[in-house]
Amino acid sequence: MTPRVIMSGIRPSGTGEFHLGHWEGALKSWVKLQDVGECYYSIVDWHALTTDYQDVGNIQTNIRQSLLDLLAVGIDPVRSVVYLQSAVKEIAELFLLLGMMTPLGWLERVPTFKEQQEQLSDRDINTFGFLGYPLLQTVDIVIMKADTVPVGEDQVFHLELAREIVRRFNGLYGDYFPEPQAFLTAIPKLPGVDGRKMSKSYGNAIYLNDAPAVVEEKIKPMVTDVRRKRRSDPGIPDDCPVFTLHKAYSHTAEIATVNAECRSAGIGCLDCKKILIQNVNVFLDPFRQRRSRYEKISAAEILEPGNRRASERARQTVAQVRSLMNI
Repeated sequence: MTPRVIMSGIRPSGTGEFHLGHWEGALKSWVKLQDVGECYYSIVDWHALTTDYQDVGNIQTNIRQSLLDLLAVGIDPVRSVVYLQSAVKEIAELFLLLGMMTPLGWLERVPTFKEQQEQLSDRDINTFGFLGYPLLQTVDIVIMKADTVPVGEDQVFHLELAREIVRRFNGLYGDYFPEPQAFLTAIPKLPGVDGRKMSKSYGNAIYLNDAPAVVEEKIKPMVTDVRRKRRSDPGIPDDCPVFTLHKAYSHTAEIATVNAECRSAGIGCLDCKKILIQNVNVFLDPFRQRRSRYEKISAAEILEPGNRRASERARQTVAQVRSLMNI
């Protein structure tokens, strides 16, 4: 079996920190895939500019926080190539070259194009960069000649667009790029403390570096099954976001007990949450410990070897693309 070449990236936006939704949707797969292939993991700071170009004051802090979280969850900068997108200048060149042959309509039909324009109505994102960011995602992948991309379900359309762009390039200039395939996680979406999808923008996230007291403070007031207005009211766990988190972070026996006791009103919501709080903190503790070991090292020092390795591979790719395009 040919070893996989794996690539994925994560934006250093918001505070730059990652939450449990990032872990379930992407980072868990990143860690596992280190055992099966050649991994390229990028902090995609140019992508952050597509929506936050008007507010760049914290971008370096966000990059550092993102890097620390990657290392905390178990991404090994020796086994994997961990690098900063903007340090690999060839990405910009390949973005330009592939932009010459990417139909405008392909970018305009990306679902998140209109969705984010509506959701981020407080910002002016009617820009070339925002329209073109799915192409930039494609470049991030293909410049490393990746064939496997760990993504959440919300990115599947973007990956299909990447395959279309690859097929168009290969048809025009020769069979060069592999068609990247999605590697989906078992729990693509995780609820936040308000029941909606966990998201930085919603302010409902449990972060990977949250202290134990912060985790408790966030989970205690969580919304539960609306049927349980009183302690004596039975509930349906599958309609409760707290139970969804139990299924991700509690032991099998505890999940079964909570499931049965909730349905019979044998356990109250607060007691149910106490079990979850303990289990989430137990889960996060190794991340906190690993993160502390890297906090005194500069981001540049950690990223330099990965930047160098990623740039070398990107140079090889762009040189071949130039040749195929007769440039």
